[in-house]
Amino acid sequence: MSSKPDYYDVLEVSRGADAATIKKAYRKIAMKNHPDRNPGDSAAEERFKTAAEAYDVLSNEEKRSIYDTYGHAGLSSQGMGAGDVNDIFSNFSDIFSDFFGFGGRQQQRSPNAPARGDDMKMGLRCGFEFAVHGGRKTVQVPRSASCDDCDGSGAKEGTSPTRCPNCGGSGQTRHSQGLFTIQTTCRSCRGSGQFIAEPCETCRGQGQVTRRDDVVVTIPAGVESGMRLRLREEGGGGRNGAPPGDLYIVLEVEESDIFERNGSDLHLPLPVDFPTAALGGDVEIPLLEGSAKVRIKPGTQHGDRHRLRGEGLPIVNQRGRGDLYVHYQLEVPTNLNKRQKKLLREFLEESGSEATGHGNLFSRISSLFEKPKSADKEKGDDGHPD
Repeated sequence: MSSKPDYYDVLEVSRGADAATIKKAYRKIAMKNHPDRNPGDSAAEERFKTAAEAYDVLSNEEKRSIYDTYGHAGLSSQGMGAGDVNDIFSNFSDIFSDFFGFGGRQQQRSPNAPARGDDMKMGLRCGFEFAVHGGRKTVQVPRSASCDDCDGSGAKEGTSPTRCPNCGGSGQTRHSQGLFTIQTTCRSCRGSGQFIAEPCETCRGQGQVTRRDDVVVTIPAGVESGMRLRLREEGGGGRNGAPPGDLYIVLEVEESDIFERNGSDLHLPLPVDFPTAALGGDVEIPLLEGSAKVRIKPGTQHGDRHRLRGEGLPIVNQRGRGDLYVHYQLEVPTNLNKRQKKLLREFLEESGSEATGHGNLFSRISSLFEKPKSADKEKGDDGHPD
């Protein structure tokens, strides 16, 4: 009687299980019993090996057919046993890659396959007028590009790269260590898979050079600091015919000398003298384009504001504009002549407390200091009530 366990029992599947079910069961057991997850546990390592043997047989149609008919003895007589465990692991690297990060054969990528260029980011400072009208600005972008002298091959003109003798052109080398096969980047070609005997003098065998190109940036009206513009395929050059990456422009918009900005809305602090605030009048104010007259109502107070609809900045990539808010700031004269002082004193005498509105305020403050009736009791020498 064979001492080997039943492979279906090892993977905990029925004899009629399909290939997908068998593979799923094996993954579950391998995950649970992997030596890296069970350091020093010889029992788990043995279960891991046994599951690998079972999968090697049951995932192969020919081996499975012989096993179902003749069992372990049939496989041995045909020379089709599970074989060396190291060979099993190397054949199943695609399975291990799903949860251990190994590079399976089906996932390998040619080191010389086309590769899209890198995305790039750079800042661009522009004046406030770009927020008002938009416009175009030319910037110099240092970026990688294919070398013209070698057409991106990295080899001197008249020569061409050859396959790396160390890795056979794969860009990867494999080393067996115990149960595992470790795949690393080839040191000879640094993962390129190519050997360049005579490098191009211009790019020194890299196939790419760095150059400064002029790029025109179209800035829409209404932009503000921190906004990002994307220029497709204006970034780093691609390799082996692949397209370039994208260029991202991060804007820094200068502030206005006149207006304060809040998004698409503008705010204008407007000094107003006392007579105009008291009597009212018309004042001319600046706009983004031209000027306008606003009427100040009699009795306007410091901090009052007036709203002009649609006189703000354009809204980026939308119709319409923000608003302009005029904030009235009352100015108090500091250098009065004798006549002006006399007239103001006469004004105060004529209007009394109504001139400043402080009468009611002073009466409210005074009431806070009136003694409550309960405090009218006599006190002793120590200052406390008897």
